This record gives sequence, structure tokens and C-alpha cells, in this order.
Amino acid sequence: MAVFLIAGLLGGLLSKSPSSLPRAPTIDLGYSRYQGVSLHNGVDQYLSMRYAKAPTDDLRFRAPRDPDHTENLLDASSLVWARLCRGRAVGDRVASGRLFIRQCLATKERQLKLQSPGLVLYSRGGYAVDSNANYNGSEVVEQSGHEIVFVNFNYRVGALGFLASESVRKNGDLNAGLLDQRKALHWVQKYIRQFGGNPNHVVIHGDSAGAGSVAHHLTAYGGQNTTLFVGAVAESSFWPTLRTVAEMEFQYERFARDVGCHSADDVLACLRATDIKTIQMANVARPFPGGSSAPIPLWYFLPVVDGTLIPGRLYSLFDQGQFIAVPLMVSDDTNEGTSFAYDATNQLEVAQFMKNNYPGLSGLQLNAIHKAYPRMNALPQHGAYFPSAAAAYGDSTFTCPGNLMATNMARHFSSSQVWNYRFNVRDPTEVANGMGVPHVFDLPAIFGVGQTNMPAYSYANSNADIVPITMDYYLSFIKALNPNTHRNSIAPEWHAWGSGAGQRLKLQTNATAMEKVPQTQLEHCSMWKTFAADMEH
Repeated sequence: MAVFLIAGLLGGLLSKSPSSLPRAPTIDLGYSRYQGVSLHNGVDQYLSMRYAKAPTDDLRFRAPRDPDHTENLLDASSLVWARLCRGRAVGDRVASGRLFIRQCLATKERQLKLQSPGLVLYSRGGYAVDSNANYNGSEVVEQSGHEIVFVNFNYRVGALGFLASESVRKNGDLNAGLLDQRKALHWVQKYIRQFGGNPNHVVIHGDSAGAGSVAHHLTAYGGQNTTLFVGAVAESSFWPTLRTVAEMEFQYERFARDVGCHSADDVLACLRATDIKTIQMANVARPFPGGSSAPIPLWYFLPVVDGTLIPGRLYSLFDQGQFIAVPLMVSDDTNEGTSFAYDATNQLEVAQFMKNNYPGLSGLQLNAIHKAYPRMNALPQHGAYFPSAAAAYGDSTFTCPGNLMATNMARHFSSSQVWNYRFNVRDPTEVANGMGVPHVFDLPAIFGVGQTNMPAYSYANSNADIVPITMDYYLSFIKALNPNTHRNSIAPEWHAWGSGAGQRLKLQTNATAMEKVPQTQLEHCSMWKTFAADMEH
């Protein structure tokens, strides 16, 4: 596996090839030496650096190990040889555990003196793929005044990251993908000083499954404070089912059958010895027991309650205050569920969609969901009940978990150090497609247009003004653990979530302002909370 410190490579950022750019200082990490490049904007970039040994052969389904030692100076100027960890049914490359760093320093003397805050980004992708493991961070580094170090990395996903069984517990490690993430955090603590970063001021930020990962690291080992980070950002926090190991034995047995290892004397040894192409053929979503195959679940290989790293289910852990108390920023987009909802034309399809993704829901609970989300006004290019399915899934899986995190962090930690926003920037194309403001639509406004793998949309024209406002709130939180300290000069004060029903910021072009969470959404979130015990298994 590998660690990546990223500063700015993607989206055509480099006008010159890496080989023609000035060389950044050589970094000696003890186990390897890396040579990065200095970009035209004063950002030093180091790509494809290892934070762990490649988890192949007998290391498959085990916790990450320290990287191998190398003698030669390694080229960290490009992503040419970087390999993303294998996701569900994509690619044929070996998982590689690499990270990318983008830093603000042009000279070694300056970088050892500055000690800038570090931002570590967790990739989204439903724990099935690393959707933004190569995100470009050079613009946020530049816009910060060259005062942060941006770290991005890949981690194991799909079956390679989250296959669960008592066999894996006995002769391997559960939740290997999350253990990769913690390995990267420990790597940052050990080495970020050499890139000008401050190990005592690291903020973790995740979007979607990355934000779900943030929730898991906040509650890891029952909220044990390991001083790995001092602040957290959960952007569109993703809380799918979260089962016990026993509840996922069916998946292990099915996967072993699909790979052809079910009759082996040692099934796990067989899975470790099987070639990666065969593994990938079986690394696909399948129906859950009791669910139908039309449609199949959106997410299949997921974190599990292992009793240690994940000591219990997230709803309970946050309710009980079993989390690391740090300043927190959470968010959602107005139409979280439109990116995922089945294009239903009747309520039976809506019920099947919810049942397939949350098999523990009962008939009575599905009826309650129907009442809470009746047929809504039609959206362009979608079935009659698509808006209902989208609203139900968006609340249950993204918006309400984020609100619950904010409420409990405010209750158990500080009502003045928790902030929540709703992103309501409407793009004409997305609106015309019936998508509204979809899941993680705020990413280009956070990292800069052209710095993510998302289209520019209208951020380059009609919605251009929202980018500096959004980015500056984020940079302020990273640097000062408060989004207001260095906010944009035209941005309003962002009031904290508070200890009551909650108030949040509405981020909208030319209309950014505080708002109360609607009573209907509070009622819906209360309903989902009562369903949580059944939804999580």
C-alpha cells in the first residue's frame, strides 16, 4: 500500500511535464528517499510514496505492515507508477498503499521552520472503490497562503478491505481498509514534519464513505484519544448497514464459493493464494439474504463491528459519547439521495429499494417510511416515486447521520465548536436532469474547479462566487479549528450548531445565510434514529 501527499497534479494543472519542473527538496524518510517537484504556484508535490507494504500474498486480509526499505532515490513527481487499491469489479492492479502530499514549501529550511497544519483526506466510494484517492490539493494549499500540508492516500476497499469472518479474525485482521487509514494517520504523525507539517495540528476530512470513516475514527476503540488528529470534517457522512462479524459469515462463504475456495481445507489460505483477477471476478455486489436481486444493494463489502476498532454501532457510540471530542464540521447536500435512488414508479419499488439496502427493516417500518415520504412532485427524467425514494435514502444514509454527529458532539463536547452546513448551489444541468443538488456536489467548491474528478459544472461561471466562500470556510477550519476565523470577507458569520434543535449554514450562491433545520427533517431524523438498530444489521 502507499501514501500520497498531494499538492496539484490532476485536471491538467501541470503546464509542463513533471520531468521539466524544478525539483523539490529530497525527503529522507529512513526507509526510502523521495524526490518531488516544485509547481509553478510555489507548491511542492510528492506523489506515490509508500506508507505501508503492498498487502499481497500472505498479507492479504491482514493489517498493514511497514513499507519495505529501498536504496535508490525514488521519483515522487508523478502518478505514473501509482496503483490505486482494487475496488469492487474495477481494474486489475494490485492494491498498493500509497499516499500523496502537497505542501507549501519551496526550500528545506523554510519547510522545517513553518510547521503548517496538516489536512488528511479520506476518499469516498462506498468502501467499494477509492473514488478520490488522487485528488489535487494544490489550489487549497495555494489559497491557504501556503500554510497547510495536504495529504491524500488510498486504502483497501471491497472484499480486499472489508471481507469479514471469524476465520479472518483468527488468522488475519478485520476492517483492513480502516486499519490502512489509521496506518496512514500514524505515518503522518511520524513524517509530516519533514514536509513542513505540524503533527500536533492534523485535521481529518472525508466525504461520503470518507466521512463515514471519519465517524469510525472518532469512535475507534470506544473514543480512545490517540492524538492522531485535532479536528474533523464529515462531508455528507455515509452510514450504511453496520453488521457484526457473525451477521456477515454468509458473505464470506458466498465469496469463497464464487472464488472457488469453498471446498479447500484452509479457505482463507486459498483466498490469499488466488490470483487477483479471480478475486476481482467475485468482488461484486450480491443480494443480501432476504433481499431481491432487482435492484441489488448499492453497497456490499462494508465495515463490521469487530469489538475493538469498531466497538459497536455508530448510533449508540455517538449517543453514549464514546468518541474523541474535537471541533467538528459536518455537511450535507440538499438532494443527497438523487445520486443513488432507484428510479421507482410506485411505492412497492421504493419499499424494495429500501429493503434491499437495509434488510433489517420490517413491514411496519416500511409503512412508516411511506407515510413519512409520500409521493412528491415529479422530477425531470425520473419515475413518479423517485423523489420519495431519493429523499428517504438521502435522509437515512447521509443527512440524519451527520445531524446526529453534530448533536452529540455538541452535547458531549462543546456546543460552540460544532458547525453544520447544507449545500444548496443549484446547477442548471443537474436541475434539468432531476438531480437537484446531489451527493458531494460541493467538492469542486472545496478543492477548486478542475482539482477533483468531477465536472466544472457552473462553478466556472454562474456559481463561481460560491467557490472562494466555501473554500475559505474550510481553510479557516483547517488552520484555526473554526470556520469563521479566516472566512472570506463577504461571507456571513457561521453560527455553531448549538445544543438545541440545531442551526446550520445554507451555502448558496448570493444567498449564503443561517437557517434552522426544518421541523419535518427533525421528525424524519427522529424516525430513522428509532429504526437504527434494525437498519444497521
